[in-house]
Amino acid sequence: MSKQNYRHIFNEGMWNNNPALVQILGLCPLLAVTNTVVNALGLGLATTITLMASNGIVSLIRNQVRPEVRIPVFVMIIAAVVTAIEMAMNAWFHDLYLILGIFIPLIVTNCTIIARAEAFASRNRVAPSVFDGLAMGLGFTAVLLVLGAVREAIGFGTLFAQFDLMFGEAARAMKIVLVEHYRGYLLAILPPGAFLGLGFLIALKNVIDRKREERAKLPATLAEQASH
Repeated sequence: MSKQNYRHIFNEGMWNNNPALVQILGLCPLLAVTNTVVNALGLGLATTITLMASNGIVSLIRNQVRPEVRIPVFVMIIAAVVTAIEMAMNAWFHDLYLILGIFIPLIVTNCTIIARAEAFASRNRVAPSVFDGLAMGLGFTAVLLVLGAVREAIGFGTLFAQFDLMFGEAARAMKIVLVEHYRGYLLAILPPGAFLGLGFLIALKNVIDRKREERAKLPATLAEQASH
């Protein structure tokens, strides 16, 4: 596969077909745990690893699985990968694991993962499939991080709080207090605040896409006017 094709895969995952902003998939964990940056990062990385691993495994066995049973097989693969990630987080990031709770095993039900296994990994070689999982995972994680940062800033008046849950005691110094003695804004850290934040992000993406389309059409419009 050429570099141009890999660039297309990356652009699809990060922007053009972003799981959260375009496909609108995986909203349950996205809305539930993105009240801080560290929670968003933990869930995003777990989802990205799941996408990469499940895509790679599905691509490896795609010619050995009968079409009639491919979906159950894909689900079993995803469940096995998520179980391994859950056990690893429980061992090495126990406090963060307790905070994320049920939303780690719920990655199994994330429609983005089964969709990429069916639509891409089952039809392509291993390397492009793993890269597709990486691109989709990074696109999903980027939205989680932006939403988490906005909600943490408005809801708690901080950024990067509790980073020690992932990066050890030294990461406590990364916490940024935006407003001293901030009393908080409850709506921002509740699911309705996440709905509003995601809606603004989707609207912003649509505005950017519209501006890009208008900019791309401008040379053709100018050429047509000049010809008249």
